[in-house]
Amino acid sequence: MVRQAPHKPSIRFVLLVAFLTTLLASCTTGGGRLESRSVAYANEPYPIRIVDRSKFAARFRPAMVAAPAGYAAGTIVIDTKAKLLFLINADGKARRYGIAVGASGHAWSGAATIGRKAEWPAWYPTDDMHAQTPDLPRRIEPGFQNPLGARALYLYQDGKDTLYRVHGTSEPWTIGTEASSGCIRMINEDIIDIYGRVAIGTSVVVL
Repeated sequence: MVRQAPHKPSIRFVLLVAFLTTLLASCTTGGGRLESRSVAYANEPYPIRIVDRSKFAARFRPAMVAAPAGYAAGTIVIDTKAKLLFLINADGKARRYGIAVGASGHAWSGAATIGRKAEWPAWYPTDDMHAQTPDLPRRIEPGFQNPLGARALYLYQDGKDTLYRVHGTSEPWTIGTEASSGCIRMINEDIIDIYGRVAIGTSVVVL
């Protein structure tokens, strides 16, 4: 298995995302644009901008659907080809969410468990990422401009961090695409929802 770090933006890109996110926060419509902050997230330490779901294909919107067969209740199943994540329920149903997945050459698959959970995590680019983009800082502070978004679920195998995560995103318009460097991106609203439904030790299957 090739272990690839989550993201490889330059610091200029990170700052540009922060600027664009702030700019788009004032918009209420448009492809990939964000609506105003919801009072439902008023207790969050950083803004949650509500995404206009009508701009996404219906299959990428959260829904209760028939569960993929063969998985125990509580399992997270990630279909990278379909760009969908399922949280299996005990009643034969599953919660379905749209995701963004690894771009060509950065895809990952396998079985893992959630070894760590974090709210508004800081992002630490790896040594490989610094070698490719020397101007990256050692740490990107938590916030709405952080590439990991509002929550992160850290995937482990045999007790070791795989360096892959299921996490929020500062780029919600990438949902339904191959955009990341291997990690699974979710809209911040969705990662907050699933974060509260799973525990450390939850099984994750990436197809």
